[in-house]
Amino acid sequence: MILGQYRTLASFKCVAPTLAFHLRQMPKIVGDVAQSFSSKCASGSDGKGKKSKKGGGADKGKKSKKGEKVKKSACGGGSDGKGKKKDGKDNLSAVLHAIEDLRLEQTPIPEALPGQVLLAMDTVGICGTDVHYLTKGRVGSFVLKKPIIMGHEASGIVAKLGKGVKNLKEGDRVAIEPGECCRICELCKKGRYNLCPHMKFCANPPYNGNLRRYYNHMADFCYKLPDHVTMEEGALLEPLSIGVASCRRAKVRLGSHVLIIGAGPIGLVTHIVAKAWGAASTTILDLNEQRLQVAMDLGVTHALKVCKDMDVQEAAQKLIKEIGARPDRTIDCVGNEQAVRLGIYCTRSGGICTVTGMGAADIKFPLMEALTREVDLKGVFRYCNDYQSALELVATKNTGVKKLVTHHFDIEDTIEAFDTSRHRKGNAIKVLIHVQKRDKNNKKPFDK
Repeated sequence: MILGQYRTLASFKCVAPTLAFHLRQMPKIVGDVAQSFSSKCASGSDGKGKKSKKGGGADKGKKSKKGEKVKKSACGGGSDGKGKKKDGKDNLSAVLHAIEDLRLEQTPIPEALPGQVLLAMDTVGICGTDVHYLTKGRVGSFVLKKPIIMGHEASGIVAKLGKGVKNLKEGDRVAIEPGECCRICELCKKGRYNLCPHMKFCANPPYNGNLRRYYNHMADFCYKLPDHVTMEEGALLEPLSIGVASCRRAKVRLGSHVLIIGAGPIGLVTHIVAKAWGAASTTILDLNEQRLQVAMDLGVTHALKVCKDMDVQEAAQKLIKEIGARPDRTIDCVGNEQAVRLGIYCTRSGGICTVTGMGAADIKFPLMEALTREVDLKGVFRYCNDYQSALELVATKNTGVKKLVTHHFDIEDTIEAFDTSRHRKGNAIKVLIHVQKRDKNNKKPFDK
Protein backbone atom coordinates (compact mmCIF):
# COMPACT_ATOMS: atom_id res chain seq x y z
CA MET A 1 0.00 0.00 0.00
CA ILE A 2 2.76 2.45 0.96
CA LEU A 3 4.85 1.49 -2.07
CA GLY A 4 1.89 1.94 -4.39
CA GLN A 5 1.15 5.43 -3.07
CA TYR A 6 4.76 6.57 -3.28
CA ARG A 7 5.13 5.16 -6.80
CA THR A 8 2.15 7.22 -7.95
CA LEU A 9 3.34 10.38 -6.25
CA ALA A 10 6.85 10.01 -7.59
CA SER A 11 5.52 9.75 -11.11
CA PHE A 12 3.83 13.17 -10.83
CA LYS A 13 6.01 15.11 -8.38
CA CYS A 14 9.52 14.75 -7.18
CA VAL A 15 8.63 14.00 -3.52
CA ALA A 16 11.01 11.15 -2.87
CA PRO A 17 13.86 13.27 -1.40
CA THR A 18 11.43 14.75 1.20
CA LEU A 19 10.02 11.34 2.00
CA ALA A 20 13.48 10.00 2.58
CA PHE A 21 14.11 12.71 5.16
CA HIS A 22 10.90 11.97 7.14
CA LEU A 23 11.21 8.23 6.95
CA ARG A 24 14.77 7.94 8.22
CA GLN A 25 13.52 6.05 11.24
CA MET A 26 11.56 3.56 9.12
CA PRO A 27 12.92 0.13 8.34
CA LYS A 28 15.88 0.09 6.05
CA ILE A 29 13.92 -1.35 3.15
CA VAL A 30 11.64 1.70 3.02
CA GLY A 31 14.67 3.99 3.06
CA ASP A 32 16.19 2.08 0.19
CA VAL A 33 12.97 2.42 -1.80
CA ALA A 34 12.88 6.16 -1.19
CA GLN A 35 16.52 6.44 -2.20
CA SER A 36 15.73 4.60 -5.40
CA PHE A 37 12.94 7.03 -6.22
CA SER A 38 15.19 9.93 -5.34
CA SER A 39 17.79 8.68 -7.81
CA LYS A 40 15.21 8.24 -10.56
CA CYS A 41 13.80 11.72 -10.04
CA ALA A 42 17.25 13.29 -10.09
CA SER A 43 18.03 11.65 -13.44
CA GLY A 44 14.91 13.12 -15.05
CA SER A 45 14.52 16.50 -13.32
CA ASP A 46 16.32 19.49 -11.99
CA GLY A 47 14.10 19.53 -8.91
CA LYS A 48 11.81 22.16 -10.44
CA GLY A 49 9.70 19.86 -12.56
CA LYS A 50 11.80 20.50 -15.70
CA LYS A 51 13.53 17.88 -17.79
CA SER A 52 17.27 17.59 -17.42
CA LYS A 53 19.67 17.53 -20.36
CA LYS A 54 19.60 13.76 -20.31
CA GLY A 55 15.85 13.65 -20.36
CA GLY A 56 15.36 14.54 -24.04
CA GLY A 57 16.29 16.74 -26.97
CA ALA A 58 15.14 20.15 -28.10
CA ASP A 59 11.49 20.73 -28.77
CA LYS A 60 10.25 21.63 -32.23
CA GLY A 61 11.16 25.21 -33.04
CA LYS A 62 13.70 25.61 -30.21
CA LYS A 63 17.19 26.67 -31.03
CA SER A 64 19.95 24.20 -31.79
CA LYS A 65 23.46 24.47 -30.38
CA LYS A 66 24.37 26.90 -33.14
CA GLY A 67 21.45 29.13 -32.23
CA GLU A 68 19.53 28.32 -35.41
CA LYS A 69 15.97 27.11 -35.45
CA VAL A 70 15.55 23.49 -36.35
CA LYS A 71 13.41 23.33 -39.47
CA LYS A 72 11.49 20.47 -40.95
CA SER A 73 11.96 19.85 -44.67
CA ALA A 74 8.85 20.17 -46.79
CA CYS A 75 9.70 16.68 -48.05
CA GLY A 76 10.07 15.34 -44.48
CA GLY A 77 13.04 15.07 -42.14
CA GLY A 78 14.93 17.51 -39.93
CA SER A 79 17.24 20.20 -41.20
CA ASP A 80 19.00 23.18 -39.75
CA GLY A 81 18.14 25.25 -42.80
CA LYS A 82 21.57 24.70 -44.35
CA GLY A 83 21.16 21.06 -45.29
CA LYS A 84 23.25 19.76 -42.40
CA LYS A 85 22.47 16.30 -41.13
CA LYS A 86 20.50 15.63 -37.97
CA ASP A 87 20.62 12.53 -35.79
CA GLY A 88 23.63 11.25 -37.73
CA LYS A 89 21.52 10.41 -40.80
CA ASP A 90 22.71 12.23 -43.89
CA ASN A 91 20.29 12.38 -46.81
CA LEU A 92 21.15 15.78 -48.19
CA SER A 93 18.61 16.58 -50.90
CA ALA A 94 17.99 19.35 -53.44
CA VAL A 95 14.41 20.49 -52.82
CA LEU A 96 12.57 22.88 -55.13
CA HIS A 97 9.97 24.74 -53.06
CA ALA A 98 8.75 27.22 -55.66
CA ILE A 99 9.95 29.24 -58.64
CA GLU A 100 13.51 30.42 -57.94
CA ASP A 101 13.48 28.70 -54.53
CA LEU A 102 15.85 25.72 -54.58
CA ARG A 103 17.24 24.60 -51.22
CA LEU A 104 19.53 21.92 -49.80
CA GLU A 105 17.73 20.08 -46.99
CA GLN A 106 17.81 16.84 -45.08
CA THR A 107 15.03 14.38 -45.96
CA PRO A 108 14.28 10.91 -44.55
CA ILE A 109 16.26 7.98 -45.90
CA PRO A 110 13.64 5.79 -47.61
CA GLU A 111 13.18 2.06 -47.12
CA ALA A 112 13.64 -0.44 -49.93
CA LEU A 113 10.14 -1.81 -50.44
CA PRO A 114 9.46 -5.19 -52.09
CA GLY A 115 10.83 -5.13 -55.63
CA GLN A 116 12.90 -2.01 -54.92
CA VAL A 117 16.53 -1.25 -54.16
CA LEU A 118 17.90 1.48 -51.92
CA LEU A 119 20.53 3.38 -53.88
CA ALA A 120 23.45 5.45 -52.66
CA MET A 121 23.38 8.08 -55.38
CA ASP A 122 26.59 8.85 -57.23
CA THR A 123 26.06 11.20 -60.18
CA VAL A 124 23.06 13.31 -61.23
CA GLY A 125 22.86 15.45 -64.38
CA ILE A 126 20.94 18.70 -64.76
CA CYS A 127 18.34 18.57 -67.52
CA GLY A 128 16.62 21.41 -69.34
CA THR A 129 13.34 20.43 -67.69
CA ASP A 130 14.96 20.79 -64.25
CA VAL A 131 15.91 24.35 -65.13
CA HIS A 132 12.42 25.02 -66.51
CA TYR A 133 10.79 23.95 -63.26
CA LEU A 134 13.18 26.20 -61.37
CA THR A 135 12.53 29.25 -63.54
CA LYS A 136 8.93 28.73 -64.67
CA GLY A 137 7.44 26.26 -62.20
CA ARG A 138 6.00 24.12 -64.98
CA VAL A 139 6.73 22.14 -68.14
CA GLY A 140 3.64 21.88 -70.31
CA SER A 141 0.79 20.51 -68.22
CA PHE A 142 3.11 19.45 -65.39
CA VAL A 143 2.92 22.16 -62.73
CA LEU A 144 4.87 22.54 -59.48
CA LYS A 145 2.28 22.86 -56.70
CA LYS A 146 4.28 21.59 -53.72
CA PRO A 147 7.99 21.07 -52.94
CA ILE A 148 9.74 18.23 -54.77
CA ILE A 149 13.24 16.78 -54.73
CA MET A 150 15.00 17.46 -58.02
CA GLY A 151 16.97 15.14 -60.32
CA HIS A 152 16.27 12.36 -62.82
CA GLU A 153 19.45 11.82 -64.88
CA ALA A 154 21.27 9.56 -62.47
CA SER A 155 23.44 6.63 -61.48
CA GLY A 156 24.07 5.06 -58.09
CA ILE A 157 25.26 2.12 -56.01
CA VAL A 158 22.90 -0.55 -54.70
CA ALA A 159 22.99 -0.16 -50.90
CA LYS A 160 20.16 -2.49 -49.91
CA LEU A 161 17.81 -4.97 -51.58
CA GLY A 162 14.09 -5.01 -51.06
CA LYS A 163 12.22 -8.29 -50.74
CA GLY A 164 12.14 -10.36 -53.91
CA VAL A 165 14.91 -8.57 -55.82
CA LYS A 166 16.96 -11.08 -57.80
CA ASN A 167 18.52 -9.13 -60.69
CA LEU A 168 20.88 -7.03 -58.54
CA LYS A 169 23.10 -7.34 -55.49
CA GLU A 170 24.49 -4.90 -52.98
CA GLY A 171 27.42 -2.95 -54.41
CA ASP A 172 26.24 -3.09 -58.03
CA ARG A 173 26.77 0.09 -60.05
CA VAL A 174 23.59 1.00 -61.89
CA ALA A 175 22.00 3.54 -64.21
CA ILE A 176 18.47 4.51 -63.25
CA GLU A 177 15.58 4.75 -65.70
CA PRO A 178 13.68 7.35 -63.70
CA GLY A 179 10.06 6.40 -64.28
CA GLU A 180 7.77 3.87 -62.62
CA CYS A 181 4.73 2.87 -64.65
CA CYS A 182 1.64 1.11 -63.30
CA ARG A 183 2.30 -2.07 -65.36
CA ILE A 184 -1.40 -2.90 -65.63
CA CYS A 185 -3.01 -0.26 -67.89
CA GLU A 186 -3.60 -0.88 -71.60
CA LEU A 187 -0.62 1.22 -72.68
CA CYS A 188 1.74 -0.58 -70.30
CA LYS A 189 0.52 -3.95 -71.52
CA LYS A 190 1.05 -2.88 -75.14
CA GLY A 191 4.65 -1.98 -74.37
CA ARG A 192 4.22 1.81 -74.49
CA TYR A 193 4.73 2.39 -70.80
CA ASN A 194 6.15 5.89 -71.35
CA LEU A 195 2.56 6.96 -72.02
CA CYS A 196 1.17 5.35 -68.85
CA PRO A 197 -1.31 7.80 -67.29
CA HIS A 198 -0.17 6.70 -63.83
CA MET A 199 3.56 7.16 -64.47
CA LYS A 200 5.59 8.25 -61.45
CA PHE A 201 8.52 10.07 -62.98
CA CYS A 202 11.42 11.48 -60.98
CA ALA A 203 11.27 15.24 -60.34
CA ASN A 204 8.08 15.51 -62.36
CA PRO A 205 5.46 17.12 -60.09
CA PRO A 206 4.20 15.85 -57.74
CA TYR A 207 6.88 13.12 -57.54
CA ASN A 208 10.30 13.43 -55.93
CA GLY A 209 13.53 12.95 -57.83
CA ASN A 210 16.91 11.47 -56.98
CA LEU A 211 19.24 14.42 -56.40
CA ARG A 212 19.93 13.26 -52.84
CA ARG A 213 22.24 10.91 -50.98
CA TYR A 214 19.80 7.99 -50.81
CA TYR A 215 16.91 7.09 -53.08
CA ASN A 216 14.81 3.96 -53.61
CA HIS A 217 13.72 2.70 -57.04
CA MET A 218 12.20 -0.34 -58.71
CA ALA A 219 14.99 -2.84 -59.30
CA ASP A 220 13.91 -3.79 -62.82
CA PHE A 221 14.35 -0.18 -63.93
CA CYS A 222 17.97 -0.17 -62.74
CA TYR A 223 20.60 -1.25 -65.28
CA LYS A 224 23.86 -2.74 -64.10
CA LEU A 225 26.86 -0.96 -65.58
CA PRO A 226 29.81 -2.90 -67.05
CA ASP A 227 33.07 -2.27 -65.20
CA HIS A 228 34.50 -0.05 -67.96
CA VAL A 229 31.48 2.28 -68.04
CA THR A 230 31.78 5.19 -65.62
CA MET A 231 29.11 6.42 -63.23
CA GLU A 232 28.99 9.68 -65.20
CA GLU A 233 28.20 7.77 -68.39
CA GLY A 234 25.55 5.91 -66.42
CA ALA A 235 23.85 9.23 -65.65
CA LEU A 236 24.16 10.23 -69.32
CA LEU A 237 22.13 7.20 -70.37
CA GLU A 238 18.99 9.20 -69.60
CA PRO A 239 19.47 11.88 -72.29
CA LEU A 240 21.03 9.28 -74.59
CA SER A 241 17.84 7.20 -74.27
CA ILE A 242 15.88 10.19 -75.55
CA GLY A 243 18.17 10.21 -78.57
CA VAL A 244 17.46 6.51 -79.08
CA ALA A 245 13.70 7.09 -78.77
CA SER A 246 13.85 10.02 -81.21
CA CYS A 247 15.70 8.05 -83.86
CA ARG A 248 13.41 5.06 -83.35
CA ARG A 249 10.29 7.19 -83.77
CA ALA A 250 11.81 8.87 -86.85
CA LYS A 251 12.72 5.45 -88.28
CA VAL A 252 16.37 6.41 -88.76
CA ARG A 253 18.12 3.59 -90.57
CA LEU A 254 21.12 2.77 -92.76
CA GLY A 255 21.43 5.47 -95.40
CA SER A 256 19.08 8.04 -93.80
CA HIS A 257 19.80 11.74 -94.22
CA VAL A 258 19.00 13.29 -90.84
CA LEU A 259 18.40 16.94 -89.95
CA ILE A 260 18.65 17.75 -86.24
CA ILE A 261 17.37 21.12 -85.05
CA GLY A 262 19.16 22.21 -81.86
CA ALA A 263 22.70 21.39 -80.71
CA GLY A 264 21.96 21.16 -77.01
CA PRO A 265 22.49 17.91 -75.09
CA ILE A 266 19.47 16.18 -76.69
CA GLY A 267 20.39 17.28 -80.21
CA LEU A 268 23.97 16.09 -79.74
CA VAL A 269 23.00 12.67 -78.37
CA THR A 270 20.48 12.30 -81.21
CA HIS A 271 23.33 12.80 -83.66
CA ILE A 272 25.38 10.20 -81.78
CA VAL A 273 22.58 7.64 -82.11
CA ALA A 274 21.81 8.46 -85.77
CA LYS A 275 25.47 8.07 -86.67
CA ALA A 276 25.73 4.77 -84.79
CA TRP A 277 22.64 3.49 -86.61
CA GLY A 278 24.15 4.11 -90.02
CA ALA A 279 22.80 7.50 -91.12
CA ALA A 280 24.47 8.59 -94.35
CA SER A 281 24.59 12.19 -93.15
CA THR A 282 23.64 14.30 -90.16
CA THR A 283 23.07 18.04 -90.29
CA ILE A 284 22.64 20.02 -87.09
CA LEU A 285 21.39 23.59 -86.64
CA ASP A 286 21.83 25.97 -83.72
CA LEU A 287 22.21 29.63 -82.77
CA ASN A 288 25.35 28.99 -80.72
CA GLU A 289 28.69 28.59 -82.52
CA GLN A 290 30.39 26.88 -79.58
CA ARG A 291 27.77 24.13 -79.53
CA LEU A 292 28.07 23.73 -83.28
CA GLN A 293 31.81 23.21 -82.78
CA VAL A 294 31.11 20.42 -80.29
CA ALA A 295 28.81 18.89 -82.92
CA MET A 296 31.65 19.03 -85.46
CA ASP A 297 33.95 17.35 -82.94
CA LEU A 298 31.35 14.57 -82.67
CA GLY A 299 31.44 14.04 -86.43
CA VAL A 300 28.33 15.70 -87.88
CA THR A 301 28.34 16.15 -91.65
CA HIS A 302 27.10 19.75 -91.55
CA ALA A 303 26.89 22.17 -88.61
CA LEU A 304 25.03 25.32 -89.61
CA LYS A 305 24.25 28.48 -87.69
CA VAL A 306 20.76 29.95 -87.92
CA CYS A 307 19.36 33.29 -86.81
CA LYS A 308 16.73 33.78 -84.16
CA ASP A 309 14.66 36.16 -86.30
CA MET A 310 14.99 34.13 -89.52
CA ASP A 311 12.28 33.83 -92.14
CA VAL A 312 11.51 30.11 -91.85
CA GLN A 313 10.68 29.40 -95.51
CA GLU A 314 13.69 31.34 -96.74
CA ALA A 315 15.95 29.59 -94.21
CA ALA A 316 14.62 26.21 -95.36
CA GLN A 317 15.52 26.94 -98.98
CA LYS A 318 19.03 28.09 -98.02
CA LEU A 319 19.51 24.97 -95.91
CA ILE A 320 18.42 22.62 -98.70
CA LYS A 321 20.80 24.38 -101.10
CA GLU A 322 23.65 24.19 -98.58
CA ILE A 323 23.39 20.44 -97.93
CA GLY A 324 22.39 19.53 -101.47
CA ALA A 325 19.09 17.76 -100.76
CA ARG A 326 16.15 17.65 -98.42
CA PRO A 327 16.62 15.40 -95.37
CA ASP A 328 14.27 12.43 -95.21
CA ARG A 329 14.31 12.45 -91.41
CA THR A 330 14.04 15.61 -89.30
CA ILE A 331 14.27 15.59 -85.51
CA ASP A 332 13.40 18.85 -83.75
CA CYS A 333 15.10 19.02 -80.36
CA VAL A 334 13.99 22.58 -79.60
CA GLY A 335 10.19 22.54 -79.77
CA ASN A 336 9.45 26.21 -80.38
CA GLU A 337 7.31 27.44 -83.26
CA GLN A 338 10.17 28.40 -85.57
CA ALA A 339 11.88 25.04 -85.12
CA VAL A 340 8.76 22.99 -85.83
CA ARG A 341 7.87 25.06 -88.89
CA LEU A 342 11.43 24.83 -90.21
CA GLY A 343 11.37 21.07 -89.76
CA ILE A 344 8.19 20.71 -91.84
CA TYR A 345 9.45 22.95 -94.65
CA CYS A 346 12.83 21.18 -94.82
CA THR A 347 11.73 17.55 -94.72
CA ARG A 348 11.54 15.60 -97.98
CA SER A 349 8.08 14.74 -99.30
CA GLY A 350 7.02 11.43 -97.79
CA GLY A 351 9.57 11.87 -95.01
CA ILE A 352 9.20 12.01 -91.22
CA CYS A 353 9.50 15.00 -88.90
CA THR A 354 9.60 14.23 -85.18
CA VAL A 355 9.29 16.77 -82.38
CA THR A 356 11.30 15.89 -79.28
CA GLY A 357 11.78 19.35 -77.77
CA MET A 358 9.07 20.62 -75.44
CA GLY A 359 8.21 24.23 -76.17
CA ALA A 360 5.02 26.26 -76.27
CA ALA A 361 1.70 24.49 -75.80
CA ASP A 362 0.20 26.05 -78.96
CA ILE A 363 1.97 27.14 -82.14
CA LYS A 364 1.20 28.27 -85.69
CA PHE A 365 1.72 25.18 -87.83
CA PRO A 366 2.03 24.82 -91.68
CA LEU A 367 -0.60 22.10 -91.94
CA MET A 368 -1.11 22.27 -95.73
CA GLU A 369 2.64 21.93 -96.30
CA ALA A 370 2.65 18.72 -94.29
CA LEU A 371 -0.58 17.38 -95.85
CA THR A 372 0.18 18.01 -99.51
CA ARG A 373 3.68 16.55 -99.25
CA GLU A 374 2.72 13.76 -96.83
CA VAL A 375 5.29 14.70 -94.22
CA ASP A 376 4.53 12.58 -91.17
CA LEU A 377 4.67 14.49 -87.90
CA LYS A 378 5.45 12.46 -84.79
CA GLY A 379 5.82 13.35 -81.15
CA VAL A 380 8.48 11.92 -78.86
CA PHE A 381 7.85 11.67 -75.13
CA ARG A 382 10.68 10.36 -72.99
CA TYR A 383 11.60 6.76 -73.91
CA CYS A 384 10.27 3.23 -73.80
CA ASN A 385 12.47 0.13 -73.75
CA ASP A 386 15.37 2.31 -74.92
CA TYR A 387 17.67 2.31 -71.89
CA GLN A 388 19.28 -1.02 -72.72
CA SER A 389 20.02 0.15 -76.27
CA ALA A 390 21.60 3.32 -74.90
CA LEU A 391 23.73 1.28 -72.49
CA GLU A 392 24.90 -1.00 -75.29
CA LEU A 393 25.91 2.03 -77.36
CA VAL A 394 28.05 3.40 -74.54
CA ALA A 395 29.46 0.00 -73.62
CA THR A 396 30.42 -1.14 -77.14
CA LYS A 397 31.16 2.01 -79.13
CA ASN A 398 33.33 5.08 -78.73
CA THR A 399 30.31 7.37 -78.92
CA GLY A 400 32.02 10.50 -77.65
CA VAL A 401 29.20 11.10 -75.18
CA LYS A 402 31.75 12.28 -72.62
CA LYS A 403 32.36 15.39 -74.74
CA LEU A 404 28.95 16.69 -73.70
CA VAL A 405 30.07 17.10 -70.09
CA THR A 406 31.46 20.58 -69.46
CA HIS A 407 31.09 21.08 -65.69
CA HIS A 408 31.31 19.07 -62.47
CA PHE A 409 29.97 20.10 -59.04
CA ASP A 410 29.63 18.47 -55.62
CA ILE A 411 26.12 18.13 -54.22
CA GLU A 412 26.90 20.82 -51.63
CA ASP A 413 27.29 23.22 -54.59
CA THR A 414 23.98 22.34 -56.24
CA ILE A 415 22.73 25.95 -56.31
CA GLU A 416 25.84 27.05 -58.20
CA ALA A 417 25.48 24.06 -60.54
CA PHE A 418 21.93 25.08 -61.49
CA ASP A 419 23.04 28.68 -61.96
CA THR A 420 25.79 27.52 -64.31
CA SER A 421 23.41 25.35 -66.32
CA ARG A 422 20.58 27.87 -66.69
CA HIS A 423 22.86 30.75 -67.72
CA ARG A 424 25.21 28.50 -69.73
CA LYS A 425 28.19 29.88 -67.88
CA GLY A 426 31.49 28.77 -69.29
CA ASN A 427 29.68 27.50 -72.41
CA ALA A 428 27.96 24.87 -70.30
CA ILE A 429 26.33 21.97 -72.13
CA LYS A 430 25.91 19.14 -69.63
CA VAL A 431 26.44 19.88 -65.94
CA LEU A 432 26.93 16.93 -63.57
CA ILE A 433 26.46 16.92 -59.80
CA HIS A 434 28.49 14.41 -57.79
CA VAL A 435 26.75 13.07 -54.70
CA GLN A 436 29.79 11.00 -53.83
CA LYS A 437 33.44 11.83 -54.39
CA ARG A 438 34.35 11.93 -58.06
CA ASP A 439 35.61 8.63 -59.49
CA LYS A 440 35.08 6.85 -56.16
CA ASN A 441 32.99 4.19 -57.89
CA ASN A 442 34.75 4.19 -61.27
CA LYS A 443 37.26 1.55 -62.28
CA LYS A 444 39.08 4.28 -64.20
CA PRO A 445 38.75 8.08 -63.95
CA PHE A 446 36.02 9.64 -66.07
CA ASP A 447 38.44 12.08 -67.73
CA LYS A 448 40.73 9.31 -68.99
